[in-house]
Amino acid sequence: MKFTAVASLAAMGLLAAAPLTAQERVTYKSAKTGSSYYQMGVELAEAMKTGTDGAISVTVEESQGSVQNVMEVRARGGDYVFTTPPALVGAAQGAKGPFEGKGAPAFDEIRALFPIPSLTMHFVVAEKAGAQGLEDLAGKSVLLGSGSFGATEGEKYLELFGLTDSVEIADSELSNAVAALKNGQIDAFVTAGSYPAPNVIEAAASTPVTILSMTDEQVAETGRTRLVIPAGTYAGQDSDVVTTSLPVVAYATTKMSDDTAYTMTKTFWEEREALADSAKWWAAVTPDLLENITTQIHPGALRYYEEIGAPITDAQR
Repeated sequence: MKFTAVASLAAMGLLAAAPLTAQERVTYKSAKTGSSYYQMGVELAEAMKTGTDGAISVTVEESQGSVQNVMEVRARGGDYVFTTPPALVGAAQGAKGPFEGKGAPAFDEIRALFPIPSLTMHFVVAEKAGAQGLEDLAGKSVLLGSGSFGATEGEKYLELFGLTDSVEIADSELSNAVAALKNGQIDAFVTAGSYPAPNVIEAAASTPVTILSMTDEQVAETGRTRLVIPAGTYAGQDSDVVTTSLPVVAYATTKMSDDTAYTMTKTFWEEREALADSAKWWAAVTPDLLENITTQIHPGALRYYEEIGAPITDAQR
């Protein structure tokens, strides 16, 4: 009878996961110190501590980039959690792109836990420049910066939409963008970051700006993921902005126990609202972003998603 009762509870999803028997120590590797993604790691570590009453202790470790994060899977254990765009996991498992000739069996053991804020493209233009769409950048001076995803992506879009020869590229670093826009030295700058992006907040607060919206046709042409920045995200932004994004996901490997993966995933979603209250970029993370995961989800995380009825595809199982 006792067994039947327990089985019934389990079938109804009312049994909690087995508690962690000791403090689990996890290393979370994301991005360079000082970046928004490193700050997210710090926030996530605190949320894990709070949400598990200290049962999971997360140490945030600086990273030089997403490729490095994936490569380190080969030498890491079950306590390793890292962030990267889903496409890079697929590339590693297929020994393609930056992983060509560097394939490893460990890559096949990578499993997703939960999405984090996406890298979001922002085309920020001084309002007085009168631009309403990407095509209006013709004849304008644009600061792209260098060495970042936003700079590379921005340059690609200028070429893709036939603007390379009609746009003056400002020779300056992205860190100078807000001051240069405010002083009229440039007409626009391009940046990528989870929204609301700090430099875009600063720009919109210091001078009237327009954040350019893309058409669905333009988004499709870029091959990136469509994303909507809701109206009111930035000062003076009265309508939604359609743009592109690069999804980012937190991953572990099959070396991580199912219970730890379950607890981390459950805690993340249960603490997400509190995270969003202290840092608005977490508000952009919803279960809809699970569709951006293109490889398998960790069995422990999958258990949680099945409990809450999240939409999971066969390819993610």
